[in-house]
Amino acid sequence: AMFSIVCLGSSVWGHHMFTVGLDVKTAVFFSSVTMIIGVPTGIKVFTWLYMLLNSSVNVSDPVLWWVVSFI
Repeated sequence: AMFSIVCLGSSVWGHHMFTVGLDVKTAVFFSSVTMIIGVPTGIKVFTWLYMLLNSSVNVSDPVLWWVVSFI
């Protein structure tokens, strides 16, 4: 998931170029890639949550509090 986020993220930069008058096909490409990058990101987040729910985490662990505050 991390590798696909890096690969897709390197081609997402174009959606910041909306003020320069991009071609319609180019705008559709960058919009599509921006939406597609949500899939591996969601996989990564749900994998983290699954790992935390199936592990023995104490309430006093700082990692637990960091994750809860992150979400």
